[in-house]
Amino acid sequence: MVRKSGRQPPRRPLFHRWNRGAPLALLTAMLCWQVPGHAESGPQPPCAGEPFPPFPNGAGSPVVKVWNQSDWTPPACIGWEASPASTLVVTVGRFRHTSGVDPLRHRFGAASEMAGIRYWSTTGKRWQPLIVEAYAVAGPSGDQRRKDFSLDETVEGRNLYMLQEDNLMGKAVYRIRIATASADRLVVASENNSTIRYMGVPLFPPGELQSVCFLERESNNVWRYYSIARMGKQVSLLTLGHDASLINRAVASYRYLAGIPTGQEPPASR
Repeated sequence: MVRKSGRQPPRRPLFHRWNRGAPLALLTAMLCWQVPGHAESGPQPPCAGEPFPPFPNGAGSPVVKVWNQSDWTPPACIGWEASPASTLVVTVGRFRHTSGVDPLRHRFGAASEMAGIRYWSTTGKRWQPLIVEAYAVAGPSGDQRRKDFSLDETVEGRNLYMLQEDNLMGKAVYRIRIATASADRLVVASENNSTIRYMGVPLFPPGELQSVCFLERESNNVWRYYSIARMGKQVSLLTLGHDASLINRAVASYRYLAGIPTGQEPPASR
């Protein structure tokens, strides 16, 4: 049984609420399961009290829970507006890391290193690239390519823009917001800043893919990872019934940030 914490005092939002025109919804790993008493309540991120799903006991493989067509109301600290019939993918885990927060900040700013992130395709039954192409851009229009963001740029309060080509979603410009960056805590939020198109046809408007990732130091060599990704109603209609794929894509994001080879056997879900 998971204990519910008491009411928490109001907290300041992690970042200002974005307009609907605001990346990486790197779709955030191990099992899709239900816990009695929480099946319909939705997730609870660390900024809103005791996290749900709870962190697994040991470092290693994360846990993922998927809510399909959820009417979950985000807590104020996330800064998201309510979105009907969303699909939510929550990843929780612990991983070993002894080099401090700077290498973790680097991974969020190193856009070019995201190209080639691999995941297990449940359709193709093989490892394949999740991110086909990725690079940093100078601003929200995405028309000026630049070098990866430095540590001096990957700082609290900063917006970073990247162009990424997902193997299924195609190309889009994403905005990453560094909400918190301290020695023991890193909080990064993202949204697609441009419309996602397929063969020139607009499919998903700006803000349809959102994510927030919390990284918190637990000890000298262990960090906690909590990521919540939200896909709006239009995306949810396409992902319904494809939980295994969502889980594997979430594992790829977790492994990248944790410094684990993304194509490492075994996959989370076959």
